[in-house]
Amino acid sequence: MVFSFLLFLGLFALIGVSSTLVSRGTKKDYYLASKSISPAFVGLSAVATNNSGYMFIGVIGYTYVTGLAAIWLMIGWIAGDYLASTFVHSRLRKATGQTDEVSFAGVLNHWHGRQAMLLQRVIALISFVFLLAYASAQLVAGSKALHVLLGWPVWAGASIGAFLVMFYCLSGGIRASIWTDVAQSVVMITAMAVMLVVATVSFGGPSQVIMEMSKVDGFLDWFPKDLALPGIMGGVLFGVSWAFAGLSVIGQPHIMVRFMTLSSATKMRQARHWYYTWFVAFYVMATIVGMISRIYLSDTNAFDAELALPTMALELLSPFMVGLVLAGIFAATISTADSLILSCSSALTHDLLPHNIENTWVLKITTGLITLLALMWAIFNQQTVFSLVIMAWSSLASAFAPLLICLCLGGNPKPRVSLFAIITGLSVALIWRYLGWHTVIYEGMPGILVGLIVLYSPLLLAFFQTTVVKLRYAIKP
Repeated sequence: MVFSFLLFLGLFALIGVSSTLVSRGTKKDYYLASKSISPAFVGLSAVATNNSGYMFIGVIGYTYVTGLAAIWLMIGWIAGDYLASTFVHSRLRKATGQTDEVSFAGVLNHWHGRQAMLLQRVIALISFVFLLAYASAQLVAGSKALHVLLGWPVWAGASIGAFLVMFYCLSGGIRASIWTDVAQSVVMITAMAVMLVVATVSFGGPSQVIMEMSKVDGFLDWFPKDLALPGIMGGVLFGVSWAFAGLSVIGQPHIMVRFMTLSSATKMRQARHWYYTWFVAFYVMATIVGMISRIYLSDTNAFDAELALPTMALELLSPFMVGLVLAGIFAATISTADSLILSCSSALTHDLLPHNIENTWVLKITTGLITLLALMWAIFNQQTVFSLVIMAWSSLASAFAPLLICLCLGGNPKPRVSLFAIITGLSVALIWRYLGWHTVIYEGMPGILVGLIVLYSPLLLAFFQTTVVKLRYAIKP
């Protein structure tokens, strides 16, 4: 088990370090790979970054508790993600080329040729805080798996993850991250497929699995039991709110920067094909494995639901295959953690500090320090992976998705309006979660909607005033 796990980790590290052979030693290369990445690599890297430990640990744990109704989270998430990608991704890549910026905050600020450093620094500050929280959640997810399968203390798993992230991020920046993401995405989907096949066979086939699931009270119900509205209406509201979680991907700097590295905006459709083929297959398998884990590990009070996958792997697979699954889980966490930490580094060195830093060694040292900060947060973290990821995800989305949507649709809001939309959307999401209303509706939905209202209210007001004036002239005798 340990041998196969270390074998895959060594492979990932080797791939990351090999990226230095084509490194150009510039800031643009460190953070954007000189915008030279192929569509296949962009798509697979974005998938690995998006899925993360949240999929192996969080989603499977949620499905273990919820049952069949968890499919609405999957359907909503993928549908929202796809909808957003149809008009955002290619426009963002085009704007990246026009602005010649290396950070997500820089591109948003310089869109349409404008420049407001306060706006850029606010975007960067929010990105830094919530991406750091997100990165700590990934290290926690990896450490949980190691704790179950190898008996290692939580701090040890988090430290190994942080060391790997630091190792290949310091080597080749985002190119190292993307190259290792591609290898990790293959290991991730292979590990999930192995678990699905072996778990299904252990029960005697799909029909027997369904029969066993039907014995669990309410497990095959189509909608969650704790919805605010009963029946179909509650289910529709639940699905729509999670579609906003999928749409929220455009507010995630660490994922969107993958599409910013694409060699040409004209190749975005190819990148999306790779992304969604892998994404749908992986999410479907994760949901089914989560459901099977409930009937295999029937004592719900005996363990943490977020540890369902590693626990089941330990009981079903050979030591070598357990190492593969563990490598898949760890790959999922690392592929996201490195992206998050690089985005934090970009926000700090390019957007927050008063003078842009061009020296790549300073960039690498900054990346290393941020990794250590994420590690400390992970060690002292008390929240579940699912809760911490959703909180960070919704906060980033509520802050940035409305502005990005507005810009992609041709809008050009004034900097102060953009700032107000960012702060208002973020505040609504955080207050919504603090009040506990996220159990009814995903907090990113009201956050994004309020942000859009703020951005478009000046236009609506201007339209209303113009209409009133025209009516006055029309009825004037």
